[in-house]
Amino acid sequence: MKITELIQRHPWLAWILFGGTAVIVFLVGWLGASIMERRSEAVMQYQMVKPIADWEPRNEVWGENFPREFETYRSTTDTSFESKYAGSKKRDLLAEDPLNVVLWAGYAFSREYNQARGHYYAINDIRNILRTSVPQPATCWSCKSTDVPRLMNKMGPANFYKGSWDSLGHEVVNNIGCQDCHDPKTMNLRITRPALAEAWARQGKDINTATRQEMRSLVCAQCHVEYYFKGKVEKYLTFPWDKGFSADSMEAYYEEVGHIDFVHTLSKTPILKAQHPDYELYRTGIHAERGVSCADCHMPYKNEGGVKFTNHKIASPLENIAGSCQVCHRESEETLIKNVNDRQDKVMEVKLLAEKALVAAHIEAAAAYKVGADSSELVPALKLIRSAQWRWDWVSAANAVGFHSPLEATRVLSTSIQRAEEARRFITQVLIKHKASPVVPMPDLSTKAKAQAFIGLNMPKLTAEKNEWKKKVLPVWDAKAKERQGSANY
Repeated sequence: MKITELIQRHPWLAWILFGGTAVIVFLVGWLGASIMERRSEAVMQYQMVKPIADWEPRNEVWGENFPREFETYRSTTDTSFESKYAGSKKRDLLAEDPLNVVLWAGYAFSREYNQARGHYYAINDIRNILRTSVPQPATCWSCKSTDVPRLMNKMGPANFYKGSWDSLGHEVVNNIGCQDCHDPKTMNLRITRPALAEAWARQGKDINTATRQEMRSLVCAQCHVEYYFKGKVEKYLTFPWDKGFSADSMEAYYEEVGHIDFVHTLSKTPILKAQHPDYELYRTGIHAERGVSCADCHMPYKNEGGVKFTNHKIASPLENIAGSCQVCHRESEETLIKNVNDRQDKVMEVKLLAEKALVAAHIEAAAAYKVGADSSELVPALKLIRSAQWRWDWVSAANAVGFHSPLEATRVLSTSIQRAEEARRFITQVLIKHKASPVVPMPDLSTKAKAQAFIGLNMPKLTAEKNEWKKKVLPVWDAKAKERQGSANY
């Protein structure tokens, strides 16, 4: 039977055909419009609404052109997330682990050491922390602000570094952000801190030849690395990579140049203080081996409409497992969290063993001095303590409790324990030589307050002095900074 005969016999079929055709036409039209809209969104994403100056430090100015990225960046103001060992929530790490106080006796880290709250709070936190009560070079601002590339361009890196931290307080006011990683004309990733490019050059490599995927880690490596201030006056920011990226290679470098960060109050050991060698530890792990970049996990891609963009809420992957871990790993969220915690638990267990051995070594060395031992008698022990503490700190100072490379972290910590125990055996022989008991009683270090009192810190006095400084200095810095707002050079 023909379709026309069916329609004549059943007129309602005509209405069904008409309705169905209309629905199909509507859906095709809607799909076409949606595709065009999303293509327009993708094109418009990279169209500059407002030109950005070469060294523009204000993140909100960049945000006028890139609102999606800027809004996700601003979400780092939320510091509520807390994982088992880290997160963005402020945590008093000395209170959680008071042994650190003794390990840093003679260094400002024994006064205050907190879990970093994230890039948005970098300036506020460095201003307020007790560590900056001690005179610091301007080099300490290097990784805290988008104003740093502007100032380095204006002053030159060498002049920037050798100034005092206080002298630039009114200039460094914009939080870590867009300028630090992006070219304002092309939005391509770029290196704005010369120390990284210089470290590559000393190895015969040109940073400009790095691939885009490499750059998605290298922009982070501008700051999340081990470094030191070279020269008593110059304080030139330098990465100790000339011999390699491992804890062993960097230790060999420091031994060759004779670098010392501080002398330990108790044991008189010339200590190497590790900073945060995240990039170096990451390079030894499975993610780096598989070509996964820092941004893949800490700044995963996000889709909005027809636009795929990088989420600039730089945070622990555990805060966004679906967007980070589960892109590659198909296990459940609960399983992945357990996998992370299991590895971190094991690293933490070995780390605490290293701390206990090191603390005992420092205290036993101090006991040897009290019974008449000369520093020359303890030189072999002090060399071992220096090496052991460097290796402990190389893992401890890195973020993620060794998760970036659990095997390497555990190996390095194991060598720390071995060297600390060797030092203790040597000190025992010195104690016996001086007819003293080889068993040195350990003090009560169960709280931060007890540990700080043990090493001789007057915390009420130090806190009061810092509060007085903040009342006098910070309003002046803020007033001077406000005067420059809107100027062509700012």
